[in-house]
Amino acid sequence: MDFSLSPEIESLRLKVREFIAEEVIPLESDPASYNEYENITLSLTAKMRDKAKAAGLWAPQMPKSRGGLGLPVAGWAAFYEEAARSIFGPVILNCQAPDDGNMSVLNKVLASEEHKDTWLQPIIDGDVRSSFVMTEPHPGSGSDPGGMMLTKAERKNDRYIVSGRKWFISGADVATHFILMARTSNDPRRGLTAFVYHRDDPGWRIVRRIENMGPDEHGGVCELEFDGLEIPMENRLMEEGDGLRITQIRLGPARLTHCMRWLGYAKRCMEIAGAYINEREAFGSKLVERESIQMMLGDVAKEIQTGRLLTMHAAWLIDQGDRAQKEVSMAKIHVADVLHKAADTGIQLCGAKGYSNDTLLEWIYRYARCAKLVDGASEVHKMVLARHYGKLGNDFWRWGTG
Repeated sequence: MDFSLSPEIESLRLKVREFIAEEVIPLESDPASYNEYENITLSLTAKMRDKAKAAGLWAPQMPKSRGGLGLPVAGWAAFYEEAARSIFGPVILNCQAPDDGNMSVLNKVLASEEHKDTWLQPIIDGDVRSSFVMTEPHPGSGSDPGGMMLTKAERKNDRYIVSGRKWFISGADVATHFILMARTSNDPRRGLTAFVYHRDDPGWRIVRRIENMGPDEHGGVCELEFDGLEIPMENRLMEEGDGLRITQIRLGPARLTHCMRWLGYAKRCMEIAGAYINEREAFGSKLVERESIQMMLGDVAKEIQTGRLLTMHAAWLIDQGDRAQKEVSMAKIHVADVLHKAADTGIQLCGAKGYSNDTLLEWIYRYARCAKLVDGASEVHKMVLARHYGKLGNDFWRWGTG
């Protein structure tokens, strides 16, 4: 296992870092850059995306033949981490959830190039946003979609009729292309099927945009209701009953890309705190000279680097063809904790300034809390690890793939 970057990817990483520093970070201090949900405005996003495309820093996870950079997953890790040095970076470079996970799964499972032209290419080009529609309110599915999903897609001749309810659907308020998971049978393993549908299709509605502690990414999280949405057969993804398989194809890499971005945010927290403690004086010395402060900073730095290694190891395994399920779960648990710890420590080191809106720390702190919930709660991922350990025993610790 060699985690050194190729000269090409290292050069690209430095290019991303320069672009974020010169073009994106300055936007964070301008109140006009923010919308009412505390994220970058859509008009400014469009302008900056044009700059990213011109700089050759666009859609790192997509094939070159479709306008992306065609990076391996380990290359994503380097790219995404630098993109997330700014809270605006991922969306500007088209490596932001849920679009990145949706693009990746559509690229793998759409049946024809014609379907890719219709459903995938507009997302790659940045012309539309997308959403993955799976989570449901109680008693429907959360972390157990196979056993608890209630939304139904009933087949009638050449189409499916959808009824049910979903909630906490990321990006739905601005999405045009949707990937929907629904129940097509009571088979415990092959009961779910995936579909694509368009925002303008009748038979569904956004009930509300759910208010939360935020800040929100574009499109927020929404509650949706389906009451007769008709989906033609050709808009089914893969075969009927392949829904769980599609969620596995999507969610493994998507969880890992969360980790990649969170590591960038965590490093930014330490960057902000480090600059402050190197300037701030109290009781006759700078804060950075105090052993207690050094211990806090060093502890977070260690945890961030541990998260980077867990993330890169999982990325490397995926590049070798391994599903890396337990490795992704380990990274997801650890990096979610690290992001929260980095933001909390950054606030503590900066004192009242960190708690105020004068830095990004309070923004990242509020954002960080959802990291332990999204794409599987940390407790669920710990159950995944226990299941793997129970099955593998000492082979749980094996090196390499297999």
